[in-house]
Amino acid sequence: MYKNISLSSKAQGLILVPIHSETAGKSPRWPKSARAHVGCQDAVRAGTFMAEAGATCTVGTTHMLVGLGPVEGFSTDRMRTVGAKVGRALDKISSSAIAIDNSASWGSDAAAKRAMGGAFAEGISLGTWRFDALDGTATKREARKAPMTLWADDAAVRDGFAHGLIIADGVNTARRIGATPPNIANPAWIAAESKKIARDGKMKVRVIEYAQARKLGMGGLTSVGQGSAIKPCIVIIEWTPRKISARNKKDHLVLVGKTVTYDTGGYSLKVNNGMKGMKYDKCGGAAVMGAMQTIAALKVPMRVTGILAVAENMVSNDSYRPDDIIKLHNGITVEVTNTDAEGRLVLADALSWACDTMKPSAIVDIATLTGGVGVALGHFCAGYFCNQPNLAKQVEDSATSTGELVWRLPLWPAHQEFMRSQHADILNSNPLRAAHPIQGAAFLSYFVKPEIPWAHLDIAAMATAESANEVTGGGPTGWGVRLLVDMVEQRS
Repeated sequence: MYKNISLSSKAQGLILVPIHSETAGKSPRWPKSARAHVGCQDAVRAGTFMAEAGATCTVGTTHMLVGLGPVEGFSTDRMRTVGAKVGRALDKISSSAIAIDNSASWGSDAAAKRAMGGAFAEGISLGTWRFDALDGTATKREARKAPMTLWADDAAVRDGFAHGLIIADGVNTARRIGATPPNIANPAWIAAESKKIARDGKMKVRVIEYAQARKLGMGGLTSVGQGSAIKPCIVIIEWTPRKISARNKKDHLVLVGKTVTYDTGGYSLKVNNGMKGMKYDKCGGAAVMGAMQTIAALKVPMRVTGILAVAENMVSNDSYRPDDIIKLHNGITVEVTNTDAEGRLVLADALSWACDTMKPSAIVDIATLTGGVGVALGHFCAGYFCNQPNLAKQVEDSATSTGELVWRLPLWPAHQEFMRSQHADILNSNPLRAAHPIQGAAFLSYFVKPEIPWAHLDIAAMATAESANEVTGGGPTGWGVRLLVDMVEQRS
């Protein structure tokens, strides 16, 4: 694992020679550094190196061949995978400096080269990261003495490296927060970590504590969190750049993250090992934290606010119950049918408060909201809902650009009606469980003013990955950071 990855001001260390698979077994047009190196040429001509995407072949002590796969279909997604595999290969041989040769071939123009450079740097950083904060004496590895440095022979690719490393740092922050266990990562810890991120990024931060939340009528947040010894809160992180671009003077994007630090299910208790992994129920909020860190580091010239709805859903004498009826921030009353449908309750108060207080030009919320979205879409994309076509296009464009794919699900008046209650205004969950992921979005729609463009991202199936994930490996993925940051950059 590389603790720090940075740019080098000059070519040094191992020279990486990237080639496409069509080159394998042929006599390629070698870059200058490899032209005189017989070992590089021999490895390709002998067919021992076939240049599959991410394949590597170390030649002597000076060069490493890197496979890019076929020219057809070459993309930033594939380059990110290549970077991750190369990073892990370099980690194994303890290489601390690399220089990319012939990187000018990575794109037909500067923008394409920057994108490829960014994806490669993201891959190296994401692929070599691991959660090591709690390693004990049995597993702790000696810290790497020298940081990894990157260099490329093309200026646009080097610019991409710089951007990609900032993005990856934000993603890895989200992964670290997601992975931190619940005996540490409680609501107070999330507030403290948010303050650190805000301080480092020169952002404003404030916290609405439990008592104030009760005064503000946030009955969803306070009900969910009242059973925990560590009370819930709302954290607001505000990025207001010194210089705002002319077209963005009135633009204010608000990002809202579900941050349930641990979810037992409450009295609707999770059973059959269903509680295992519920530390990841804060990954929506973690994505917002990582995105805000990145937005500040990139100095994006528009106003952005991140809001975290933070609570721990525990079982105690003080916990809320099925059959409770609670009033939320905008005055809507909710009949609780399932205390394990808690995320939408904490989000609802945050969304309503944001609409009233922040005067946003658009709101995007991100949450590990429903297991049903994984049943519907698998572990291939997030489900999303949107009330406005321009914002929907922005979400989908950024999803395509970053490879964090989404699929739009319907949200019709009939779905909202499906959430009506006989005893209160609405149910927090319809016991019929039909249209499960849509239920969550339909519930949230009651708490967003219809004139405000709003998108809801349900990332329950994307927040963690199996070990087969080629970029991040197993555990938390930091999904959503790259998409949210790209949306902000495209708007600015």
